[in-house]
Amino acid sequence: MEARLEQALTRAGRQRKEITIVAVTKLFPAAVFQQAYSLGLHHFGENYVQEFESKYSHVSSLQHARFHFIGHLQSNKARRATEIFHVLQTIDTPKLARRLNEAGKALDVMIEVKLAEEEAKAGAAPQEVPALIDAIGACPNLRLLGLMTMPPWSEDAEASRPYFRRLRELAGRNGLGGLSMGMSHDFEAAVEEGATMIRIGTALFGRRSKPA
Repeated sequence: MEARLEQALTRAGRQRKEITIVAVTKLFPAAVFQQAYSLGLHHFGENYVQEFESKYSHVSSLQHARFHFIGHLQSNKARRATEIFHVLQTIDTPKLARRLNEAGKALDVMIEVKLAEEEAKAGAAPQEVPALIDAIGACPNLRLLGLMTMPPWSEDAEASRPYFRRLRELAGRNGLGGLSMGMSHDFEAAVEEGATMIRIGTALFGRRSKPA
């Protein structure tokens, strides 16, 4: 994993300190958090509020850990999400931003942008991003870090590159520096296109067992 990352950084002329690895721990037990933390990983990504609730009491004492929500957030789970996560990467409507702000806790957030045509993909349309930036700016408890996206799945990592490039260009037009993009199979392309966060599960922990 680190060797792949270093090679991508070398090709891009970038430094390791520019990249944050968010270890995706969905469907893995709390013991995996603890082991990864002991090895130096401090950022962890989860897709489901309810699943992370069951682990939270076991990992909340990890002093420097930061927990990222990276799944689709339902409005009725927003308040609970603010209680157990430090970063919410999937803000896609002004309503959700306001709901999070009303919880009264300082949070880092990112705007999820939908760049693919797939119905299953969530996120704000690119043309909605400026208004969403303004809405978040009006929320004193929220600090906007940047944009995130998830391209359509493909075995070919290069198929993701145009989506990463579009996200970087969109962030640049809107004065944002943070880019959460790239996963185990395509993070090299994401790094080469400017990612500041990469969301890695399989390359760190192996394949997940499907729940019964």
